[in-house]
Amino acid sequence: MAAKEPLVQGSKEELVIIPMQKEHLDQVLAIEKVSFPTPWSRNSYLRELSDNQFAHYYVCLQGEQVIGYMGMWIIIDEAHITTIAVHPDFRGQRLGKTLLEELMMRAVMLGADKITLEVRPSNLPAQRLYRKVGFVPAGLRKGYYTDTKEDAIIMWKHLLDVDGI
Repeated sequence: MAAKEPLVQGSKEELVIIPMQKEHLDQVLAIEKVSFPTPWSRNSYLRELSDNQFAHYYVCLQGEQVIGYMGMWIIIDEAHITTIAVHPDFRGQRLGKTLLEELMMRAVMLGADKITLEVRPSNLPAQRLYRKVGFVPAGLRKGYYTDTKEDAIIMWKHLLDVDGI
């Protein structure tokens, strides 16, 4: 059997995914700023981490560096992905797919049997990733993104399909 390529090219440090903590926020916000037209604020993350009983947020660490993060809400049997991003220096190395698969696995462990998200029609790389792991478009939210009035494509995936995650 051929040896697997490292998840992050040139990396000798193991990657770990752990629950997001307040001490991760400086690095999360730096990635947020370069990843989204309207980044979330520190206060938004603080509220999610401390006040939202439905929220589950995680960071992917290489050593002490946050190289990606993700979050979701679990409401009864549905997971709603609220955010997912990879540090620009680590994009194109399958990390986004790995984070998404990890989030789906955690959603199942927390009792979800389906998962949803919204994505901008202009974000073609994200749409390709979501389709690759089995999400399908299911609707449109008109003017969803308040910064640009861009619509949002609603995508769903059944987590307990025969094919699995």
